[in-house]
Amino acid sequence: MLGATLPRPRSAGAAPRRTRCALWLGLAMILCASGCGGSEGGAGEGPGRRRQSLALTPQQELELGRVAFKEVLSKPDEYGPALPADDPRVKRVRGVAQRIIKASEIEPLQREINLRVRGYNFEWQVAVLKNKQVNAFCLPGGKMAVYTGILPVAENDDQLATVMAHEIAHALAHHSSERLAREQKYHRAIEVIGGAMPGMSRQGRRAFMGVLAAGAGVRSKAYDREQEAEADHIGLFLMTFAGYDPNEAVRFWERMAQEMAGRGRPPEFLSDHPSDEHRIQALKNWVPKVKAAKKAFDEGRIAPARSR
Repeated sequence: MLGATLPRPRSAGAAPRRTRCALWLGLAMILCASGCGGSEGGAGEGPGRRRQSLALTPQQELELGRVAFKEVLSKPDEYGPALPADDPRVKRVRGVAQRIIKASEIEPLQREINLRVRGYNFEWQVAVLKNKQVNAFCLPGGKMAVYTGILPVAENDDQLATVMAHEIAHALAHHSSERLAREQKYHRAIEVIGGAMPGMSRQGRRAFMGVLAAGAGVRSKAYDREQEAEADHIGLFLMTFAGYDPNEAVRFWERMAQEMAGRGRPPEFLSDHPSDEHRIQALKNWVPKVKAAKKAFDEGRIAPARSR
């Protein structure tokens, strides 16, 4: 992971402490109320302190991501060939991703979102695949694929950051491991880690990849709307703390809605996502709060947790 330097608070007095507590308590409440929370009342171990069961250990999650990413890159006829590293589109996508990854290491943000990052290693890697689909997807352990078809929809880097932060949020929230637990596919995951993927039927491979990543080739109910709203919300904070304009997230999804209307059907990227109207309104509601948190961070009014 890349490092991030946190500014210290300007004062150690009681008033700044109250400001910090109020700000981050407000952030936590926002997260819990808008897609990162569940019916458990914010007492769980997952993002926003919702309850979350995971199928995989940190090492298993990383290994599964490696195997699945290798599968994607080895099937250019199915997913599209990977563009070379010196392609301007690859440089653009990876540059945006790197900024968001750096922002994801800001400790107060991790703490208040309640991300499980201790003990996990993320091997952040992004492939840009030549494919006309308006699509991007995430695999366990930080492996991401972006189809060239989505790049014209993201008309600037702030809008591209919306896509990348959404995918990085899925990895940080361990959504693949959670879906495997929900669908009781732990044993199949262990078989895949052990080398079973080449022996699976094409249909079986696609079905399993559909559980791991939305848009990976088949429609999967595994990426439910709770996770999608969660990734939208976490992603909005990540892109803003990375220095991108959160207002552009709203504009990106408005452009996606236009793309959907023009095609007469949802792009793969929108499978099992919240409705455009609901998503756009939710983002509009979050933008002022995200900006306020970023302003407080930039002014040095947010401190990392004290080491014990």
